[in-house]
Amino acid sequence: MQLAQRIKAIKPSPTLALNARAKALAAQGVDVAGFVAGEPDFDTPEFIKQAAIDSLKAGFTKYTPTAGIPELREAICAKLQRDNQLTYTPDQVLVSVGAKHSLYNIFQALLNEGDEVIILTPYWVSYPDMVLLAGGRPVFIETREENGFAPDPEAIRRALTPRTRAIVLNSPSNPSGAVFSRAALEGIAAAVKGHDCLIISDDIYEKLLYEGQFLNIANVAADLVPRLVVVNGMSKAYSMTGWRLGYAAGPKPLISAMQMIQDQSTSNPTSMVQKGALAALKGPTDFIATMVEEFRARRELIVSGLNALEGVKCRKPEGAFYVFPDVRGLLQRSYKGAPLGTSARISEILLDDFRVAVVPGAPFGAEGYLRLSFATSREVIQKGLGRLRDFVAALS
Repeated sequence: MQLAQRIKAIKPSPTLALNARAKALAAQGVDVAGFVAGEPDFDTPEFIKQAAIDSLKAGFTKYTPTAGIPELREAICAKLQRDNQLTYTPDQVLVSVGAKHSLYNIFQALLNEGDEVIILTPYWVSYPDMVLLAGGRPVFIETREENGFAPDPEAIRRALTPRTRAIVLNSPSNPSGAVFSRAALEGIAAAVKGHDCLIISDDIYEKLLYEGQFLNIANVAADLVPRLVVVNGMSKAYSMTGWRLGYAAGPKPLISAMQMIQDQSTSNPTSMVQKGALAALKGPTDFIATMVEEFRARRELIVSGLNALEGVKCRKPEGAFYVFPDVRGLLQRSYKGAPLGTSARISEILLDDFRVAVVPGAPFGAEGYLRLSFATSREVIQKGLGRLRDFVAALS
């Protein structure tokens, strides 16, 4: 069968593929220490589940407006005002089937063939492929660990061209866990002033913060709001990954265009899921603090364990639930007589021979690193660290 040319430009998601493989091994009875999944290991709070159940029992099972039920869009506006000091109206909000869907809609609505989107490395694996699917061209700006993965404003200025349509910001970051400081955001804002590119702010990890304060770029440069689109969702903070509910808030012309695309693709998000999201946004939030404190303890455990490994350096992340250790000190070593060479090879050996599932850094634009999620139990973290010690000891 002959497929569309656009399919040849993209790659399968390595995180989804590795997670599926680790789960398949576990289903066979293999004891795998998994550090792949990008989702909290906490259950969705009971009051959120009950709201969805109640809506089912009440017969709330029909189509809704494509953009989401009015009361949910109003609650999103209230959340953005309360938590982020951003003022939006419901007609500036589109509710989608996950924040990933929101981002996909943005690129489909925004890009023409050959248009450019600036993406900071390391990046979430799906950004470049979504740009490519929309006919755009990803333009990568390397950031450095020693600078807290904050971009050099001058590098942004050099990357901006007449074809630049957007820049993507993700803080806290997947995969690095880095959080942009006020100074870093001010530098980015200064760099994009004088250009009309859209600023896409992926804030999905905003509540998972261990140090400092979460800031959206609009909090340091209010004049950017007319060309800012904020993407967020229920997956991470509310442990609702499988519910698939995200949203975007931004300029009305862009949101309207995104809605037209959604009209002709998925239409509305699942009706009862919207009721669960409404309950989450209007309900108590103490469980988020409890989850963050547990993640904080796991962060300390995994960072100290990784830094104890010879040839491994691990920066302490300020947010999200990932560590991104630098394993370049291992790449010149050999395993069973063959040089390691790449982070992908390390990932393969760890899963095949040591039953540890991690994601290589190359798909995130950072060869020589690994991404490990600490959204798993302390017992699994301890077990995995022990197996990583065995792996390093087996190298020559």
